[in-house]
Amino acid sequence: MSIDSLIRNTIRSDVLAIPGYHVADASGFIKLDAMENPYPLPEHLATELATRLANVALNRYPVASYASVKERICKQLGVPAGYDVLLGNGSDELISILDMACARQDRRAVVLAPLPTFVMYARSAQFAGMDFVGVPLKDDLTLDLPAMLAAIAQHKPALVYLSYPNNPTGNLFSEQDVVAIIEALGDTGLAVVDEAYEPFAQQSFMGRLPEFDNLVVMRTVSKLGLAGIRLGYMSAAPKLLEQFDKVRPPYNVNVLTQVAAEFALDNIDVLNQQAAILREQRALLAEALAAVPGVQVFPSAANFILVRVPDADAANAYLLSRKVLVKNVGKMHSVLANCLRITVSTPDENAAFLEAFKASQAA
Repeated sequence: MSIDSLIRNTIRSDVLAIPGYHVADASGFIKLDAMENPYPLPEHLATELATRLANVALNRYPVASYASVKERICKQLGVPAGYDVLLGNGSDELISILDMACARQDRRAVVLAPLPTFVMYARSAQFAGMDFVGVPLKDDLTLDLPAMLAAIAQHKPALVYLSYPNNPTGNLFSEQDVVAIIEALGDTGLAVVDEAYEPFAQQSFMGRLPEFDNLVVMRTVSKLGLAGIRLGYMSAAPKLLEQFDKVRPPYNVNVLTQVAAEFALDNIDVLNQQAAILREQRALLAEALAAVPGVQVFPSAANFILVRVPDADAANAYLLSRKVLVKNVGKMHSVLANCLRITVSTPDENAAFLEAFKASQAA
């Protein structure tokens, strides 16, 4: 028996055919590729958090209901009265939970989303045994609503994912378009509005949950400044959330994450202030980028900016040579040709990036 034949005989062919999810090594780089908050907790808060974490009972399982952290999320983050949240190990696990819950065995279920968008929507659908249908955005990166509605009518998807604002384009889709999609799904499908970047967009469908039984609102605390603890949450009609909770693995959020999240939510003002600084820096960075000859800057409601340059591969290579890491998204989709996605960072890191970027365009 050889390991190669063992793998061929046991692993699904579609899994064998795809590459693994690659994360670039950022050691020694100015890291502007992953939409992280560049600001750490203030020193006095970091010290207090360390004390709390030191007192965690690591020998015990988490409290499976996660009642204390969920209570803080509902109170601090705008969840409507009478609605609860379901927690996940980042948004990725929430997407998997949604797909597993909706991957019917009596027929092939469909996941639908505009393209380009967050890659895990398609990847998770595949792993759950669902078909993925992508509907291209228009050239201006807005939703092609007629095409979305036609695809809904044709494929009758169980789930439609709408990143709001969208990753990697950064723009907010029209609120009216999103509502039209929710209404078109009716009682045959769920609209999942993924608000990972809500702290920077400051627009949300969370408060509209009571209007639509088929609406799910998903968020993460990663972009708020806690990427390292991997905590996502979603809310929906209570009866619907109850079904998703059946799929959630028990103890899926560890005790260190739970305590860190509770602490952060008790000090939410600090994280909100950091988000406000990043919104200000986004405007300044966008203005500076727009002043570079030959560069097109797309509107962003996220903590990153999408730009089009004459040669994205050459620009990316030059930035890498200067130890600046951005995301070259030019090959993700035709509407992203020669585009780079740049995370908004601190004034110093933004300035260092701009210096290198301007040099890349002059080279």
